[in-house]
Amino acid sequence: MNKWLLILISLLLPNLAWGGGGDRIRFELNDGPGNWFRNANGPVAGSGSLAIGKPGIEIDFRRDDSNTVHTMTSLLYPTGARNMPFDTPPQKGSERVKLTTPGLYVFFCQVHPFMLGAVIVDDPDTQGLDLGDSITLINGITVPTSSDLATRLLRGFLVLTEPSNWQNFSSGTPWHINYPDVDIRIDIGTVNLAAVLNARYGNDTPLPSLLTALPGVGEVWVNTQFEVTANKRKPGAATVVDASTWEVKRKVFFPDVEMNNPHNMWTDRDQNLIYVTEWFDSKLTVFDRMTGQFINRIDVGEAPAHVMTRVDTDQLHVSINGSDDEESIVELSPLAGGVERRIDIGRPGPHAHWMGHDGETMVTPNVFTGDSTVYDFVQDGIKSIVSTGSVESHPIATGMMPDSSKYYVANFLDSTFTVIETATGEILKTINLLEHYNPITGEITGPIGGLPIQTPVSPDGIAMVTANLLSDTITILDTRIDEVVAALPCAAGCHGVQFGAKSGGGYYAYVSSQSSNVLQVVDIDPNGDGNPVDAKIVGRVLLTSTENTAMDDNIRALDGMGGQGLLPIPVVYNGWVQNLPQGWKSQLTEQQLDPLQ
Repeated sequence: MNKWLLILISLLLPNLAWGGGGDRIRFELNDGPGNWFRNANGPVAGSGSLAIGKPGIEIDFRRDDSNTVHTMTSLLYPTGARNMPFDTPPQKGSERVKLTTPGLYVFFCQVHPFMLGAVIVDDPDTQGLDLGDSITLINGITVPTSSDLATRLLRGFLVLTEPSNWQNFSSGTPWHINYPDVDIRIDIGTVNLAAVLNARYGNDTPLPSLLTALPGVGEVWVNTQFEVTANKRKPGAATVVDASTWEVKRKVFFPDVEMNNPHNMWTDRDQNLIYVTEWFDSKLTVFDRMTGQFINRIDVGEAPAHVMTRVDTDQLHVSINGSDDEESIVELSPLAGGVERRIDIGRPGPHAHWMGHDGETMVTPNVFTGDSTVYDFVQDGIKSIVSTGSVESHPIATGMMPDSSKYYVANFLDSTFTVIETATGEILKTINLLEHYNPITGEITGPIGGLPIQTPVSPDGIAMVTANLLSDTITILDTRIDEVVAALPCAAGCHGVQFGAKSGGGYYAYVSSQSSNVLQVVDIDPNGDGNPVDAKIVGRVLLTSTENTAMDDNIRALDGMGGQGLLPIPVVYNGWVQNLPQGWKSQLTEQQLDPLQ
């Protein structure tokens, strides 16, 4: 389909119009799922998050039916484009920007970085929709629009923003992505977009089969953040899988309180309560693990992301991802009895923090400032703030060694890890996850990761496992040498990782993916030799409901989709495992009860 036919369609069918009407495009930022930057005038070329306009088009960003703050930030844009880069602080207001340079622009929310909207500014005097000769990413990387990195990012946009392009492991059909059948102009000339994406990445791909792993211990809770139900407007559930049978036992939606995009979970010392953050809201919800009964809902601040307990006191610590000041960790009393204080970590916007094994230390990745804070609870103050790259590196998650000696920061936009000595704040190493990837040709010569997110260290300290959103890989890092030794395939939208106990000894890394409906189970040390180089996927578990799944609402769409935060029960990390009730301890081996022995 050529550009002029698209123009004719847009004139004949107003709901497919290119922009927002005339000289303006309006994106409505909402709580999703899918079209979080929603083109108010309807889909373009099958994408509800894409718009097309002429040079001089004005982009109007408006928060619409969203319960929290967002930023409106340019993720990539034509190299040298006027008014770029563009950014706003986290806010509930509206913003505008004028785009005059032809080419491809992608905007995102720094608080919720999978929220994406794209604009093609098209010169009507050229053949094909103009993507420009090169694009520049927010962190300064510049590549030709014909490069593999450019088309890989475009493909990722089409998958992340369109639920019809997500992987449905219960369908029994190959994975089909609706690539727009349009001509585009790039640095090497005019080509067909669908033809390029099909040639480079394929389509109608058979999905890997479901696998039944050997039993784990306890349960695995997964935030299936995008599930849509009959009796609430906001998406998301807390889904629990029985690790002994791999069956989905319960889904908790809480329609009475409109639980909104549940993102991350933790539990109390006795493993009786589930604490869950509502990332597109300002709430921490508390419920009974055994019954799913609602207990409490507490206002903690804008866009709370992650929650963990302190091992020595059982107090809760919640990262306020949408904060606009430096008091951005909220401390709650044990059992979430109430907010006790707001901790100043010297920076706004932390995401996935980690707590030390002895209760003395907390480390945070600071999304807006490209650094990480080490907080000392003994001195009750900041020990150090460590740069993890450029301001735009977007540190998003941390993982700590079981003895708290060093920790890792996943830098989302730089696709790197920063390895930091906890006591001194010294940077020990920076690891480039794209070292074995050629961004121009797409050649891959070793294990890679791209856009890393959750990155915990195993309870025994032998491996760090990371979910990578762009590359859809699970990277395995050997902590003895701080090198990536393997990369396993991951379901689309690879996002979350946490460790749980494997029955009889050892550990599983549980991996969630936001654009699919499976939980992946990774055995990090199948032969028990302490070397994670042979880590492998041993399980794929459907997160969809069955007739035996207890639920407090009826699923209307996207069953099992949106896997993000995970919580294996019992918590078996060093410092927490020693405090378990005897009933849980009796199910663990001696080594699991003392991971560093």
